[in-house]
Amino acid sequence: MSQEFDVIVIGGGPGGYIAAIRAAQLGFKVACLDEWKNAKGGPAPGGTCTNVGCIPSKALLQSSEHYEHAGKHFAEHGINVEGLSLDLAKLLGRKDTVVKQNNDGILYLFKKNKITFFHGRGSFTKAADGGYEIEVAGDKPDTLKGKHIIIATGSNARQLPGAPFDETQILSNDGALRVGEVPSRLGVVGSGVIGLEMGSVWRRLGAEVTILEALPGFLSAVDEQVAKEAQKAFTKQGLKFQFGVKITEVKAGKKGVSVAYTDAAGAAQKLDVDKLIVSIGRVPNTNGLNAEAVGLKLDERGAIVVDDDCKTNLPNVWAIGDVVRGPMLAHKAEEEGVAVAERIAGQHGHVNFNTIPWVIYTSPEIAWVGKTEQALKAEGRPYKAGSFPFAANGRARALGDTTGFVKFIADEKTDEILGVHIIGPQASELISEAVVAMEFKASAEDIARICHAHPSLSEATKEAALAVDKRTLNF
Repeated sequence: MSQEFDVIVIGGGPGGYIAAIRAAQLGFKVACLDEWKNAKGGPAPGGTCTNVGCIPSKALLQSSEHYEHAGKHFAEHGINVEGLSLDLAKLLGRKDTVVKQNNDGILYLFKKNKITFFHGRGSFTKAADGGYEIEVAGDKPDTLKGKHIIIATGSNARQLPGAPFDETQILSNDGALRVGEVPSRLGVVGSGVIGLEMGSVWRRLGAEVTILEALPGFLSAVDEQVAKEAQKAFTKQGLKFQFGVKITEVKAGKKGVSVAYTDAAGAAQKLDVDKLIVSIGRVPNTNGLNAEAVGLKLDERGAIVVDDDCKTNLPNVWAIGDVVRGPMLAHKAEEEGVAVAERIAGQHGHVNFNTIPWVIYTSPEIAWVGKTEQALKAEGRPYKAGSFPFAANGRARALGDTTGFVKFIADEKTDEILGVHIIGPQASELISEAVVAMEFKASAEDIARICHAHPSLSEATKEAALAVDKRTLNF
């Protein structure tokens, strides 16, 4: 006889485990299914984010930044380092430890919130009276029945046509996190978040990195002023870029990977590298879900079709995160997970797509929320903008990191904040003030009149808000 639950969550990534926890807190009997395995074959909940995405990449970014600082910047502080060397195995081992700590933390939260965890792949078998039957395929197969089903199966890395991932030479984000030896030459296809972050990691550790991008410009989704500053900074660091590229062939052999492509001028080119990271986006993960068994509707991309409340075409079946429309961001999935659990409980879950922040954890960090200046121009909406450089910020000078600026964009008539764009130190933390301000419909003047600690990087946000109205305090 199948076990019965009020809510079954398929997928234990950021959206799934958060949805399960919130549903349990609201008094539901909850099960969560997840198939990720650790090196020993045990459960590793947390999805792509915890296992091969956000968490391990940030661990490597931190370690590689320490290494670069020790080799290039400590001397500025009077700290002399002799005999600097890299223990890559230990560096990667620390990353693995951080991942395991997060896996174990999620399992602890399941236990604390009385959530029944099943280690295996979940799929639909049929609609049942008052719910759905879900099969768990794994070391311990099982059959469950749930009144409400939340699908949070995430996404997979998109492969380059004709160049499938082997995770040895042609790498997805997974393989890029566990290269056993620093490559002399590293190629990266795609200059998005993953490409820039992984390219930055291996450049700091000693690789010569070339990034091939199909689009004619750099970071087209980012504010143009920020994108120009970022490209200048990354080029100065040693990253090499080629834009307007069309890849014609990828060959992997004993000596590495050869990439044939045409450049922006249409001329044939070739790039020979030891490893190639392919980061050209991600695709919704609905493989093995057996959607057809219950008539679950998918779109042409394979994503699950949902409405604004994350409801699918089936009663009491919901979907969240990377497997549905919207940005593929862990925190977007988390917000949807909480909102869906609350909607199941009859509450009014809330997700505002206009105030979801974006972050690229390079150095300098890039973070933004809301509209870009080019988007507002295209809309024909009157606006005013102001910016302030970290070069004029005392805290940034003390840190020794003065690259970049904060930029505010506000409505020309009402002064409501429409977008905030930051490139520079700790941008990922600074952007939160802008998110809060925009969620509460604050004006640029509101931020300008709030007291900010001195000296702090946040003073740059105050100055940028002041600059919207052509004012300044010049700390």
